[in-house]
Amino acid sequence: MNSEIKTGLILGVIIVVGLGVIGLVFSTLDEQVQSTTTATDEKGVERIDKSGFKTAPKLVGIANYLNTTPEELEKEIDGKVVLYDIWTYSCINCIRTLPYITAWDDKYAEQGLLIVGIHSPEFEFEKDVENVELAVSKYGIKYPVVLDNDKETWKAFENNYWPRKYIADHEGYIRYDHIGEGGYQETEKIIQELLKERSNSLGMQTGSAEELVNIDEFEHSWLRSPELYFGYYFAQNRNQLGNEEGFKPNQDVTYSLPESIQRHNFYLDGTWTNLKGSMKLVSDTGIIVLPYSGKELNIVTSGKADLEIYIDGLPIKQSIAGTDVSVDSIVQVDEPRLYNIIQTETSEEHTIQIIANTPGFEIFTFTFG
Repeated sequence: MNSEIKTGLILGVIIVVGLGVIGLVFSTLDEQVQSTTTATDEKGVERIDKSGFKTAPKLVGIANYLNTTPEELEKEIDGKVVLYDIWTYSCINCIRTLPYITAWDDKYAEQGLLIVGIHSPEFEFEKDVENVELAVSKYGIKYPVVLDNDKETWKAFENNYWPRKYIADHEGYIRYDHIGEGGYQETEKIIQELLKERSNSLGMQTGSAEELVNIDEFEHSWLRSPELYFGYYFAQNRNQLGNEEGFKPNQDVTYSLPESIQRHNFYLDGTWTNLKGSMKLVSDTGIIVLPYSGKELNIVTSGKADLEIYIDGLPIKQSIAGTDVSVDSIVQVDEPRLYNIIQTETSEEHTIQIIANTPGFEIFTFTFG
C-alpha cells in the first residue's frame, strides 16, 4: 500500500474518531441539561427534575458513632443538606481538607447543613475508636463521625478514594461529588445553592450569598515522589522496596543497605517483619533510607520510638524541620498517626535517613507534598 493511501486512511480514521468524541461531548452536555431541568409549580416554587440523580445510600455496617447516636443521626439527616465526607485520620490528603470542612460546619450548620464524617480506615490501627476519638478532638471536629470499619458504607457509595465528598440535597439526592483535595470554592458554592433550594422549598426567607471561607490552600509540588507503602499487600503493583531481599509476606527478613540507591525507592537495614500493611522492627536497631523529591515529607507509624532523623547525612535544620521534629532532630512516636518530618518552600531533592532503636516500631507509608 503506497504512502498516499496510508495517509488518507489515517486521516479518515482521525476524522471519524474526532466526530465520535464531539458527538459524545454534546450528548453528555444534553444529559447534564436534562438532569437539571427546572419547572415552576402552582405556588411559584422552582422545581428541579431529579430523575437523573442517585439518592444517598443508608449508612450501613457502622461500628461506632462519635458526636451523635444512631437515632439522633437518622433524625438529623432527614430534611437537611448533607455533606458526606469519606476520610481516614492518617491520610494527609484527608487532613488537609479538614479545616475547610470544619469551617463549613461552623458557618452553615444553623442554616440546614449537616456534615457526616464517614471514617473508612486504610490501616488496622485506624479501626480503633480511641484513636479516631483522639483525631476528632485534635482537628476540632464537632459534627457526627461514623466508623465504617468494614467499609460497608464506602461500598454503598461505590467509592474508591480518600478523601471524597458527596453532597445530598434536602430530599436526599446526591447533587455533587468531589474526589481528593481542592475544589473548595466550588464545593462551598454548591452548599450555598442547595441551602437556598431547601429554604425555598420550605418557604423560608434566604439572605444574599455569603462570602466564601478564606483559607490558604496547600500547593502541591509537581516534582514529588509517589506515596510509598511498606506493607506487602499495599505495595502490589507499586513495589518500591529497593533491597534485593524484597518483600517476604509474614516473614522476618534481615535487610542490608546496598552500595547504590535510586530515587523514589526506600531501603531497609536490620531485621523487619513483613506485614500486610506495614514493616515492624524486630532487631534492636533498624534504618530506613529514602532518596526523595518534594517539599513535604510525612510518615505514618505506630508503636513507641524516638526516631533519629538525618537529611543528606546531617541532622535536620530547624528551617526545614516538620512540625513533629524536635530541635534535636528527633521524632517521638507515641501514638499511631501521621508525623510531619520535612517542610520546605519548594520541591527539593534529599536523602532522608531514619534510625529506630526500639523493637516493635512499625512504619506504614511515606507521603509527600
